[in-house]
Amino acid sequence: MSGPQVSTSFAALRGQLQEAAAAFAGGPDALEGILLGLVDDVDRAVREPLEIFPVCHHSPASATAMARRLREKQPKVVYLELCEDMAPLLTELRNCRLPVAVQAFAGDVDGFPQEWAPLSVVAPITEASAEYQAIAYALDTPGVELVLVDRSADHVFQWDSRGERAAEDAEAPEEPEAALHGEAVGVEIGDLRPRFAELEEHLLRHGKVRHWSEWWHQYVEVPLGDGAADHDTYRQVMFLIGSLFRRLAPGDGARVRVDEDRERYMWTRMREHMDATGTDPADALYVCGAFHAASRVAEFGVDGSDTFTISPRSGTTWQYGLIPSSHAAIEAQFGLAAGSVSIAATEWAKNLKRTRVQPYRLTGQTGGKKRPAKKAATAQRADVSSVPAADSAAGDRLSGLLRRPPVIDTLDEAELLGWSVDIVRAARRNGYLASTADAIAVFETSILLAGMRDRAKPTPYDFQDAAVTCIEKDVVPGRRDVRRLVEIMMGGDRIGQVGYEALPPLARDVHDRLAPLGLKLQQRGVQRALLDMASRPELQACSDVLWMLRRLMPHGAARPIMGERKLGERSIQESWDVALGTHQRALIELGYEGVSIEQVLEQRLRRDAYGPRATTATVLAAVEDATLYLGSRRLADELGTHALKVLATERSVDGAPQVLRRVRALLAYYRTSEPVLPAWIESFVKTGYAHYCTLLPTAFRDEDATVGQVAAMLGFLFSMESLALSLGCDRAQLELAVAQSHPEDPSKTALLWASQVQLGTLSRAELRARCDELLDNPLVVPSYPRYLSGFVHALEPVPGLADVVVEAVSNAFGRLPDSVLLPWLPLLITTLRSGAADLAPLLIREAGRIFPGRLEALDAWVPPWRAPVATSGAVRADAGRRGAELLPAHPAACDALADLLGCTEGWARPGDPVGAARSGVELLAAHPATCDAVAELLGCDGEWAARAGGTRSPGASLTSRHPATSVALEALLAGG
Repeated sequence: MSGPQVSTSFAALRGQLQEAAAAFAGGPDALEGILLGLVDDVDRAVREPLEIFPVCHHSPASATAMARRLREKQPKVVYLELCEDMAPLLTELRNCRLPVAVQAFAGDVDGFPQEWAPLSVVAPITEASAEYQAIAYALDTPGVELVLVDRSADHVFQWDSRGERAAEDAEAPEEPEAALHGEAVGVEIGDLRPRFAELEEHLLRHGKVRHWSEWWHQYVEVPLGDGAADHDTYRQVMFLIGSLFRRLAPGDGARVRVDEDRERYMWTRMREHMDATGTDPADALYVCGAFHAASRVAEFGVDGSDTFTISPRSGTTWQYGLIPSSHAAIEAQFGLAAGSVSIAATEWAKNLKRTRVQPYRLTGQTGGKKRPAKKAATAQRADVSSVPAADSAAGDRLSGLLRRPPVIDTLDEAELLGWSVDIVRAARRNGYLASTADAIAVFETSILLAGMRDRAKPTPYDFQDAAVTCIEKDVVPGRRDVRRLVEIMMGGDRIGQVGYEALPPLARDVHDRLAPLGLKLQQRGVQRALLDMASRPELQACSDVLWMLRRLMPHGAARPIMGERKLGERSIQESWDVALGTHQRALIELGYEGVSIEQVLEQRLRRDAYGPRATTATVLAAVEDATLYLGSRRLADELGTHALKVLATERSVDGAPQVLRRVRALLAYYRTSEPVLPAWIESFVKTGYAHYCTLLPTAFRDEDATVGQVAAMLGFLFSMESLALSLGCDRAQLELAVAQSHPEDPSKTALLWASQVQLGTLSRAELRARCDELLDNPLVVPSYPRYLSGFVHALEPVPGLADVVVEAVSNAFGRLPDSVLLPWLPLLITTLRSGAADLAPLLIREAGRIFPGRLEALDAWVPPWRAPVATSGAVRADAGRRGAELLPAHPAACDALADLLGCTEGWARPGDPVGAARSGVELLAAHPATCDAVAELLGCDGEWAARAGGTRSPGASLTSRHPATSVALEALLAGG
């Protein structure tokens, strides 16, 4: 600024700053240019015809000055620095309990990278903020128009490069309430903080404070909020601070460019509105951050240039709503110190009491006290009558304020005394041994700390340090330390709530459908719901809603305590812990995705199944959820058909365990609940059989494929084999795949041996012999636990090998000496625990069946695998003898069979030695087809002939060639 544009209002201040610059810098230098530039920025902003009201985000001083100025000026148009597309939501603030946040949400993006989705922008609003005062005044005052002039939510992501993934770099907040905004990008009125790290460090060090929030409270809030600073003084101070931080900002070109574009955007929108409506700048008020009030762009002011072109919005569809906020969430999102927003709320109440300013509050605002209409009207008329003249020619108010020392008054002393008593009372309730002497000590220490820090009166931060020093000793007896107790005493972490009328349709639908439970769903905290569907069938609908909410919302929003829901199973009694009030933000964001939870769940299932990273296991999980929660056969068939396509494109076996588990569950469900299997699951089994047969040899050799994944493949092949063969698959394909497998890993080798046993290419005796060879080889003994791990995993595809696995483990413990056994015993335990924990119960049951149940029987016990084996001849004779004795011992079974075959001869008597032979010959002659089939099977070329021709009896020829068969037949026919 130079030449005639510079007024003489701040001539004295310019002279003082020039002298200071010369004294510090030794002559004209850059310091002089900066200091004089500050005065120029203040002068320019003060002389603007459209009154600019600079504010800071959640500043009680700004809120107090705003309420006072609105009652004095009564502007007809209020231009507010807030996203212009959020305007329709502001009327719903009266249905909410502050703090809440106005949110713009986009689940599907168009024009932005897909990895950014979902996009979310929030603007938190508290009662102790200037923007809320402006909103309440504009919405409840007839004839006043509220115009939001800041960039839209779409432009936030178009312009701001920090919006790309700044939220990913931020650390997750520790407190649950600090996560109420999620990963949303925050926008605020008055982002006022030094962007020059050295400047902030200098201010904190010389101000003797710990963080920026304390500095702002001490040097800005207290001087401007004590009532001594009038409107002109407040404006000039805020202009000065905004200009200081702006001129000392680092050279971050992207951020500076965004800030300047926002200023051009806002001034362009305001000029467009004034041209369209004919608004007089004297009747309007422009509320913006102090940083933007000291702007130097060409578009600044009512008479600025109109060269800025606003870019069009992208094709992204934005949805808007209100979500609950909290003091902790605001502090976490905007980098404020913990407890600073709560202290600001306390300071706001004190400012109102000290200045007697009547704040604005939306009519019907939840949680507020209703004021008498007559009193409010009288106050408004009094305020209007005292409206001062235009203050565009206001003189220098900065010099006087900068020289005035802060003065402590009786209100501050009484407040400090009350704090000291309250903190001792709170400390006692939380287990501290505090007394009245501690209250006196806290009071005196607070004053002492303020004096040491060059403060005329203690601040809440001085009181907090004093309380910690005087009350907190070596240990904290409870959950909260003294610092946290002070924050709670100052107002605590107030959490807002969105009213029922302001909720989206989905959230209201959920509340309506859960109404039969009789719970206060808007209330924060956990509530217990008991559902007895047997006596109250209408609660089944509530159960369905709760199960879907458990699937869609974060953990803890709806948590089942008793009862479960599985495929084909429904509980008749359930118990739930419901906390929808605590997770209100998540429920509201569900409303952005659809009008009912069924629609949202179906959309999410489709998104999971058709996503670029979807696997076969993911799609099958979607099929299971569609059947379990929605009961939709149409959606399940569609997703199941898509699972076939995904399976055909997979070239890895990473998801084989999940695929096996889910296919088994779906098959069991369809076999018990459907008359026939769905076509897609039959095709899936057929395709999966061929697919896993193809991948099996590669998986055995692949080092990245774990033994559990290969075991799951074999489990699919063996357990689905009967169904696959009935659908036209060829078992030879599996046999070839196993024959082509040559693993090098010991665990996979053991798994291959188990597969060969299942296929019949390897006998159990040969498998036992190989295990013995492993124990006999000292070079293989260290890796024996890995063989055992493979055997345990083999119980998945071949559960009949449980006895062999128990034998292998027992032989290892029985044969190996302690010097060999003890070193690899930890490896065996960790291997079995990490890789086969779910198969251990099967192994334990088999061991319990084999081993004796009593300790004293262990010495005389002989393992089954060491029992003597009988010879084949003895077995044959014994079998024949047992067969001949078994039939007469149980005649009922033989009589039933004789009646079925139509035999009427009855049992042969002991005195008739040829009865059996005669009956056998007659039976063979009566049924020649059976005898011909047996003869063909045994390779006999003789034919039946009549005995009368002197030919040889075929029965005699057959029995002479096959004596074993003859013995068996005689034993069978001996019973008649």
